[in-house]
Amino acid sequence: MGDVETANHGSVVKTVPYVQLNGETRTMHELIDTPSQLRLTIFLAMLLIMAVWEILAPRRLLTQNKASRWINNLALITLNSIILRILFPTATIGFAMYAAEHEFGLLHKLALPEWLSIVITLVFLDLVIYFQHVIFHKVPLLWRLHRVHHTDLDFDITTGLRFHPLEMILSMLVKFLAILLLGAPSIAVVIFEIVLNSAAIFNHGNIYIPKAIDRMLRLLLVTPDMHRIHHSCRQPETDSNYGFSISLWDRLFGNYRDQPEAGHNKMMIGLQNPRKPELCIPIQALLKTPFISQ
Repeated sequence: MGDVETANHGSVVKTVPYVQLNGETRTMHELIDTPSQLRLTIFLAMLLIMAVWEILAPRRLLTQNKASRWINNLALITLNSIILRILFPTATIGFAMYAAEHEFGLLHKLALPEWLSIVITLVFLDLVIYFQHVIFHKVPLLWRLHRVHHTDLDFDITTGLRFHPLEMILSMLVKFLAILLLGAPSIAVVIFEIVLNSAAIFNHGNIYIPKAIDRMLRLLLVTPDMHRIHHSCRQPETDSNYGFSISLWDRLFGNYRDQPEAGHNKMMIGLQNPRKPELCIPIQALLKTPFISQ
């Protein structure tokens, strides 16, 4: 890896970092943009597939105006994407490449097969995000940020995208630290980010899955019926089923709950307070939520 001269503006010569890959010189931006485009393509495809599934086979009747919720929830994820792009232009992939260049992290010290390093990275990052989620529920200051995600009065694919910008920034920093300590391979980070986005959309889906299939899927994966319980307004149920991808963690750490007390069709989504739509739907209200005592 090194610097390649790109332009001469007066007396200033600009350089950009490059990498030799398969005998070709590729700039860091080129290497980062390709997986970013792949992630976006898969994200949009997953969003479309799940949106159609929700229309054809919904699990529950929605209680709020769908168009209003979707406009505001999607506006929030768009705002978050812009903020993260400005603050962290290379995102997690660029950070993994930087760590690899300087041989930071455990995996860069071990001579492991690439496939094993990828598996270790996927499991480790999944566990890190799991504990991050638990901590955001248990620490009052962090809960102020995370409750934006839980004040949604309905539960569908856009709920999985609804987070306060400050939580998104903190989550990115947590992933940076995890990547640095582990020495996560960049390809594994790309795969993880795709899984993270896809799982967030899938496990928040308002979709019907037959009980027998749901039961089998839960042996390994977090299903919508499993995660919906986490969005119950009943505190004991909110404090359960924290996983986003692998269902093992909740079982292992004693946080697993099989079914909601009131049943999936009758359980109340959201928090006990606030319940007014004007406090739970508009993006301007969501941005203010952490700074308002509830």
